[in-house]
Amino acid sequence: MSTMDSNRVIIFDTTLRDGEQSPGASMNHDEKVRIAEVLEDMGVDVIEAGFPIASNGDFEAVRAVAGTVRNSIVCGLARATKGDIERCAEAIRPAARGRIHTFISTSPLHMKYKLQMEPEKVLQAVIDSVSFARRFTDDVEWSAEDGSRTEHDFLCRCVEAAIASGARTINIPDTVGYAVPDEFAALIRMLFDRVPNIDEAIISVHCHNDLGLAVANSLAAVGAGARQVECTVNGLGERAGNAAMEEIVMALRTRHDRMPYTTGIHTENITRASKLVSTVTGFVVQPNKAIVGANAFAHESGIHQDGVLKNAQTYEIMTPESVGLHRSTLVLGKHSGRAAFRAKLKELGYDLGDNAIEEAFRRFKDLADKKKDVFDEDIVAMVDDEVVRTNDRVRFVSLAVMCGTRHRPPTAELDLEVDGVLKSVTATGDGPVDATFHAIRDLFHHDARLQLYQVHAVTEGTDAQAEVTVRLEEDGKTVNGQGADTDTLVASARAYVNALNKLLVKREKSAPEALSA
Repeated sequence: MSTMDSNRVIIFDTTLRDGEQSPGASMNHDEKVRIAEVLEDMGVDVIEAGFPIASNGDFEAVRAVAGTVRNSIVCGLARATKGDIERCAEAIRPAARGRIHTFISTSPLHMKYKLQMEPEKVLQAVIDSVSFARRFTDDVEWSAEDGSRTEHDFLCRCVEAAIASGARTINIPDTVGYAVPDEFAALIRMLFDRVPNIDEAIISVHCHNDLGLAVANSLAAVGAGARQVECTVNGLGERAGNAAMEEIVMALRTRHDRMPYTTGIHTENITRASKLVSTVTGFVVQPNKAIVGANAFAHESGIHQDGVLKNAQTYEIMTPESVGLHRSTLVLGKHSGRAAFRAKLKELGYDLGDNAIEEAFRRFKDLADKKKDVFDEDIVAMVDDEVVRTNDRVRFVSLAVMCGTRHRPPTAELDLEVDGVLKSVTATGDGPVDATFHAIRDLFHHDARLQLYQVHAVTEGTDAQAEVTVRLEEDGKTVNGQGADTDTLVASARAYVNALNKLLVKREKSAPEALSA
């Protein structure tokens, strides 16, 4: 890294890879491409698009992202084996700039029990894997899995060997979220002090949030000299998740006085990316989540409200606009035309093709007929619900439900399109939702078990759109589905169908050993 870039922090987003490893967060081909486009628009430097060896679907998704993205580096993950690296190299081949990210565990615990390898063999595997990856690209990243629990002498040897073998980025993960900030910063400083060729590589960190310290550890590492941070939108990731990209970026921007570092992120796109990832994965953002939570810029206390009215800086350390949050204003209604609707979509960050525009406009008109007030949030929920679900095998068509104290048992009449064929059924259940889900099971037989059913309103008012989350589990694999509609039962059906389609994608994915970092 040149002197003029010495304070530039590279943002490496792994939402599509590590984020997807969250139970229930499986993404299909089109969803990955859509998220990658938003990440590129945000100015993300490196997009880790997936783990190509995991399945044919994952390989094709990484390849599609590589063929779509032009400004960001597209990265694929590979274990320290020739098969993984060759598959990764093939997947990223269409990329304007491609990276192979290879890794192996280096902690005593992982080497003994997971790898069952002696340290010297692990060191040789580092050399061999990085050298082999360099045959396909000059941009090779090497990670020391469980780096924060690795013995310092051995970690230094591995880092030095990886750099000597051609790695230009060295990543030190806190794989299990065990480190605390001063300890993790000291680890990074130790590497700068002891590894003789450390100046030939960029030092990266990848922190998990098991103790709620992922962002703090990442920022401490930047202060110690790390210049790449691996993170995810909404902090998505295995177990308690990863360092949240939006928190990293806004902390650096807001506290530039204490952390004089910059990123290339266009922060005005943060809210848009957060909502898209939430819709695709079915992981609802908690209301009190920093930066992107519904309450992040909400003030209920009278004292707070009074202060904000007099001067917003009394209780807001950043502006809502700085993260792309626009106050809800009614600008469209049932009399609005296509031109106004297209302009609104562009304002909200969407760039849709003609067919997608037509479908979105049709749903907008239906929504405007049902709702008195149409807010930006309504349009975002509606378009995300429709646009990110193309090419699904199972598609919702229509639903009619009869229920209440005068109609027992509740009855659902459902139409679905399955593999292009329209199917209809009538089913009963203990309640209207139960009847609807029974109808879906009758039309598309499966053994998945319902683990979660959750409803929340997109906006205020009794005519608000309902956004429903459904979690299904089958053979140890879980998926989340989301659906939105002013009719809660229709939203429920859409969410269940979305989860089913994700389950079909998940069935294709294998679980390679040591799939972590």
